[in-house]
Amino acid sequence: MVICCYGDEGNIEALYQRLSATLAALTPSYEIIYVNDASPDKSEVILRNLAAKDKNLTVVNHARNFGAQAAFTSGMIQATGDVVVLMDGDLQDPPELIEDFVRKWQEGYQVVYGVRTKREKSMGRLTQWIYHMFYVIFQKLAYMKVPLDAGEFSLMDRAVVNHINSMPERDRLIRGLRAWVGYKSIGIDYARPERFDGRKSVSTKGYIAGIRWARKAIFSFSFKPIEYITHFSLAMVILALLGILIYLVLFFVKGAPAGFMTLVVIVLFFSAVQLLGIAALGEYIGRIFEEVKGRPRFIIRDIVNDHRGKSEQ
Repeated sequence: MVICCYGDEGNIEALYQRLSATLAALTPSYEIIYVNDASPDKSEVILRNLAAKDKNLTVVNHARNFGAQAAFTSGMIQATGDVVVLMDGDLQDPPELIEDFVRKWQEGYQVVYGVRTKREKSMGRLTQWIYHMFYVIFQKLAYMKVPLDAGEFSLMDRAVVNHINSMPERDRLIRGLRAWVGYKSIGIDYARPERFDGRKSVSTKGYIAGIRWARKAIFSFSFKPIEYITHFSLAMVILALLGILIYLVLFFVKGAPAGFMTLVVIVLFFSAVQLLGIAALGEYIGRIFEEVKGRPRFIIRDIVNDHRGKSEQ
């Protein structure tokens, strides 16, 4: 069980209680791994107190905030079980659903993921629609099949986890890598509740992070942006050649047509196309730059109840 923790001090104890009860009912041998991604609140203190009472609880403390994807990666490397369940620490993913995940795993599915059929009311219908439409667009653009409305909340077999852990890339998106690996998978529908601690789950920073996440998803698992720009550029070249031909015909028939604004609009249009192409190339080049530096994906400051040994990845 891997939980990403950042700003979740109001959820930790309630989630721990519900998780412990759920996991204990499923198996006598389980582990709960909380990855504290340098949370600025009292999360570390709360987690250390819980870990002192429960040896099944491991706390991984990062040296700084490396992001949710790095936190999940850190926890997956630390995990030792036959299956690994990922979930956020905000209690918007119901721990009780893990029982259904395990049941599907026992039926032969190596990946079981939660599908958000209904999001929290505080998000608003427009925002919910935007999130859903992004998944639809991402599914169309990606070069492998990506489930709709599926986040990190999932169960993965040890074979799947080992494959994802072996991937050297640093700009990671776990839900994308999970789909890329393949294996037999299935989704389980659930309605996402409000945050347990009462804080809004979506804010201005949340929207900005969502845009950043959307860029990561598209440019990490799709070549379509470059392909579309190439096709569009070819179409514009053909259109430009036709325009030149028409202009020459008109020039020799009745003189060159006047129209300064037409020229301005055309220049602005092609300039926008060029900037769009440069932006798309920049996204890919930026990711190449991040990968070739080869820096660690995260740095662990310390681990409470360590069963593997401190590491840097």
